[in-house]
Amino acid sequence: MRYVILSDFDLRNYIKSGRLLIEPFDESIVRENGLDLRLGNEICELIETDDILDPYTMTEDNVKKFYSCWRAEEFIIKPYRRYLMTTMEYVKVPPELMAFVELRSTFARMGLSIPPTIIDGGFEGQITIELHGSSFPVKLRYGTRFLHVVFSRVSSPIEKPYRGSYQGQKGVRLPRVPIDRL
Repeated sequence: MRYVILSDFDLRNYIKSGRLLIEPFDESIVRENGLDLRLGNEICELIETDDILDPYTMTEDNVKKFYSCWRAEEFIIKPYRRYLMTTMEYVKVPPELMAFVELRSTFARMGLSIPPTIIDGGFEGQITIELHGSSFPVKLRYGTRFLHVVFSRVSSPIEKPYRGSYQGQKGVRLPRVPIDRL
């Protein structure tokens, strides 16, 4: 199988045609082979606790006790802590594309990391990303180009585009409840 990674030329054409929606769009986020999405102003820190989060019986009320959420223009990422963050941009991916989400290398060199993340064809919404803290505190600001997203064409358009429970999400989205399809 051959992967086709979209170039800056391809991305600009997808965006100009409206097939790939990026709002708000700024030309500065278009890179050689992807888009640099910017940090939103909402953050949730995962709380350390011995309480058990049962994904099979959780409710929206009891899942919230595992997260401390707030909005800010800048925030400090504490050492070895985990966070959920969101992008400034709302994206809408057409069914012939999918995307790989990576941390920009500058932030990886500071010891920050994210788990592997995919954006499915047909997804639309702001991206919620999990961030793992470094061995020292790191200050981040709203609007910083933070994630590098590489778009790829799939071998044929997806027959059943993404329509899951995170479709249309805005801001940080906590785990959906309950998990009934595992």
